[in-house]
Amino acid sequence: MTIYEDRVDAGRQLARRLLPLRGQDVVVLGLPRGGVPVAHQVAMALDAPLDVIVVRKLGVPSQPELAMGAIGEEGARVLDERTVRYFGLGEEQVAAVEERERAVLEERTTRFREGRERVDLTGRTALVVDDGIATGATARVACRIARQLGAARVVLAVPVAPEEAVARVVEADEVVCLATPHFFTAVGYHYRDFSPTDDDEVVALLDAAARRHLPQLPGPPGAGAGGGAGPVDQDVRIPAGGADLEGHLVLPRPGAGVVVFAHGSGSSRHSPRNRYVAEVLQGAGLGTLLLDLLTPREEADRANVFDIGLLAQRLGAATAWLQQLPAAASSPVGWFGASTGAGAALWAAAELGARVRAVVSRGGRPDLAGPRLGEVRAPTLLVVGGEDPEVLALNRRAAQMLHCPHRLVVVPGATHLFEEPGTLAQAAELARDWFTDHLGAGEGGGPR
Repeated sequence: MTIYEDRVDAGRQLARRLLPLRGQDVVVLGLPRGGVPVAHQVAMALDAPLDVIVVRKLGVPSQPELAMGAIGEEGARVLDERTVRYFGLGEEQVAAVEERERAVLEERTTRFREGRERVDLTGRTALVVDDGIATGATARVACRIARQLGAARVVLAVPVAPEEAVARVVEADEVVCLATPHFFTAVGYHYRDFSPTDDDEVVALLDAAARRHLPQLPGPPGAGAGGGAGPVDQDVRIPAGGADLEGHLVLPRPGAGVVVFAHGSGSSRHSPRNRYVAEVLQGAGLGTLLLDLLTPREEADRANVFDIGLLAQRLGAATAWLQQLPAAASSPVGWFGASTGAGAALWAAAELGARVRAVVSRGGRPDLAGPRLGEVRAPTLLVVGGEDPEVLALNRRAAQMLHCPHRLVVVPGATHLFEEPGTLAQAAELARDWFTDHLGAGEGGGPR
């Protein structure tokens, strides 16, 4: 059975299958909410604009998770007549469900379209992407809407679906599906991490995609990362003590404040939580460097995840590399640490001459910086989940050792990974406000 790590992983695998579409007149359309993180990866790989088609499932009244159809923008509607007949549903019952879901659909549409024009599909290829399909009802509605909006060709792309559901999507000119398991139970069974996607994450991904397609300022021919005058959004490789670290740098303009992410695991730049926080920071005008502090081979040895000295050295090397880029030479730098990465960030911040303006720890282990905590001078924010008692206790003790300006904020209802609805958004907003206060986010960058 095909298993994806998360929606980011599924999106990247799907993107590889869809690479022949790169260079064509394609618009990627994610189905909110869960389809948008997948679609975001596809859009980046194809260098195509990203938009959404808002759809809502019509659930059977007695079993709301079972779809009897779906509705979407532009009045689109698909009903599974077999399911309606099986449950003996009358027109009034169906209409009541549709009225309720139509109200939610309109609210979501307003939220996702706020301040953002719909991407014109006229004469273009509409690539509709979801995180998987079960019955195919929502996918069929989405394809129908894309056609109504003028798409010349409609392609549906999903990581997983049952064969019979794929066959029912007659509204698409082509269906690309990576896996069609013989025994299909639910889409979520094919993901290790199938955490819910919330509205804030959808909006952040749409905003990031829109920024990628803004006209870039002219720079010198052949300029690399940070070498030109325009915005930077690209993968980078950073030499650090004999290892090459993988990262992704976003710099909206020369001199903008940049937040470097530190995480104990080697997959920080692929973490959906880190990527979400990065999108929120980017929305405030900050640059971000998502960074893997360990190579894949190093990560396989669990002891390296707790080698705080090694992680701190790598973080310092990456920061020095960043500040050597012409476009980032004057950029104030902040560090965002999670788990053991927070301990590494504070360890590094205590080093003599550490050039960091602010530190934020999310669910971190600042205690791992030990007695060095008293030497930290950068303003530090500690964000901890209220339902993470052990880590909360460690953060409270660490806060007592800090002599720099600092604050401890407890997010009610959040566990260690901030998986509960709305909790990660709260943590991201706290980080955003802390960094904009200490790094600045207005035109020209610099602290305010």
